[in-house]
Amino acid sequence: MKYNLTHAFWLSLGQCLLGIAALALLTFVCFRFHANSTTVALLYLIVIVLVSLKSSLVPSALAAIMAYLCLDYFFTAPLFTLGLNQTLDFVAPIAYLTTAFVIARLISRVRKSNEDQRRAEEALRRSQAEMAHVTRVMTMGELAASIAHEINQPLSAIVNNGSACLRWMAGDSPNLAEAREAAEDIIREGNRAGEVITRIRAFLRKTETDKVLIDINQTIRDVVILMRNEAEGKEVALHMELAGDLPAVLGDRVQLQQVILNLLMNGIEAMVCITDRPRVLRIWSREYEAQQVLVAVQDSGVGLDGKNLEEIFDAFYTTKLQGMGMGLAISRSIIEDHGGQLWALPNNGPGTTFQFTLLKHSWDRLCPSRKQ
Repeated sequence: MKYNLTHAFWLSLGQCLLGIAALALLTFVCFRFHANSTTVALLYLIVIVLVSLKSSLVPSALAAIMAYLCLDYFFTAPLFTLGLNQTLDFVAPIAYLTTAFVIARLISRVRKSNEDQRRAEEALRRSQAEMAHVTRVMTMGELAASIAHEINQPLSAIVNNGSACLRWMAGDSPNLAEAREAAEDIIREGNRAGEVITRIRAFLRKTETDKVLIDINQTIRDVVILMRNEAEGKEVALHMELAGDLPAVLGDRVQLQQVILNLLMNGIEAMVCITDRPRVLRIWSREYEAQQVLVAVQDSGVGLDGKNLEEIFDAFYTTKLQGMGMGLAISRSIIEDHGGQLWALPNNGPGTTFQFTLLKHSWDRLCPSRKQ
């Protein structure tokens, strides 16, 4: 608290000195070139406005008082005197100081309003990040069986290869070639299990947005690995159609994984009750227009009514019995934060297609997104 007060004092003092220096310089120039009092008064008002834009109310008020004193002393007859000799001498300082004070006060309020808005936006971003983290944790809970399966597969392979290695080594004439191959399989499966755990830990981490250049196709593949067993358990055929040589996009890998995972899970759940046709979930990527990359997830489920295509992105709107109604709302906010768009379209046949765009990365700048 003491540090904050000291810092505020020195900051206010520095702003006062800066305002006085600006007035002194302006006074010297105007006096040197014999400017009339009306011109000088307007220039002083500009200085007061500039001081108010960068400082608090006290430096602004001090600048207004100093401006009037300089105006009266150097530019109002009789020169080099401060006095109130006529009626106008009483009205002029009151009018001038009142005008300067009102300007400073209004600018101070605008600045405070901007600061409050910035803090509110910062708080909103933190709240959205917190809600996104909660949603990711809940999603991982729903995928617990699938994750356990992904980890158990390499662990079982490690155990089997370890047993085989022991058998190859335990014979009267150890088969070193087979034992070496089994050991290599153990290392490979161990790395595979480690990669699954690393992906899960990264997905669950709670950090601020960290945008880097990423390969969107690899991001899709990482999510599909986690979803593969979930899809098989629900008898859903999961197909990837990823365009080659897609340009990199600038984004947060974990947030984009969350969007893709949410869309895939929604697609699977939309087909759970389908029995009269194949359950097919397709995800594809391709270049879109001149500046964007498109990712789409298409299911063959129950579909959506036209009137629900926008409502489903509203917070707390859900068609699930146990849903929070936050998944698609968070997904849209993530994509918009990346400069893209997320929307839904009804299929020509059964089901729905969810699509989102991301900006291609340019080394010079990120191209502005195009409205559709």
